[in-house]
Amino acid sequence: MISKEAHLLAYLEEFITQERKERFTQILSQRTEHFTVAIEDLFQVHNTSAVVRTCEVFGVQTAHIIEEKYGKRLDSKIAMGAEKWVTTIRYPHTQPCIEALRGQGYRIVATVPAPGATPLQEFDITPKSAFFFGTERDGLSQEVISQADECLTIPMVGFTESLNISVSVAIILQYVTAKLRASSIPWQLSPQEELLLRLQWTKNSIRSLTDVLSRYESLQ
Repeated sequence: MISKEAHLLAYLEEFITQERKERFTQILSQRTEHFTVAIEDLFQVHNTSAVVRTCEVFGVQTAHIIEEKYGKRLDSKIAMGAEKWVTTIRYPHTQPCIEALRGQGYRIVATVPAPGATPLQEFDITPKSAFFFGTERDGLSQEVISQADECLTIPMVGFTESLNISVSVAIILQYVTAKLRASSIPWQLSPQEELLLRLQWTKNSIRSLTDVLSRYESLQ
């Protein structure tokens, strides 16, 4: 029996082009929830938006945004539309984010420029992992670091001891997602996850969505 989501999707797809439907299929085949990103209290709006855009580029479907100190930090202009295709989940505090991710089976990975942290090239991609990134000036809070299952660092050989957060996210995600796709780990989305994302993306692609949904409801 066809689900109500699949039935609605079939109706809504009449309002988008065949090219867009094929593009959704192609991109969904490369999306993953095996890795996710959490960013903690970024001050610069453009950094939060750039991180979301980076997640989209490398096929990481969900970004978790902790907004305890500075409020909302996502600018659609800077994200360049990426927020339409990446699932963003917001938290008012750090602890609920950690607990939610643990509940979904993720290991908490604190990204820190510190001696003793695992170098990126030695990171084990096998477990589901949530990469936490901290503020531009102070880095991650002790709340995250003290509860992390592992600390991860990007090896550097220059005088500079840190990178801009959006650069750090890009380096780490490019490395781990490329390694993941070359592995035998089952990293792809489930059929149900694909269906729900396809439905959301299709909704995001229809300008007069409210009118279209009203017509759909009248036909039921």
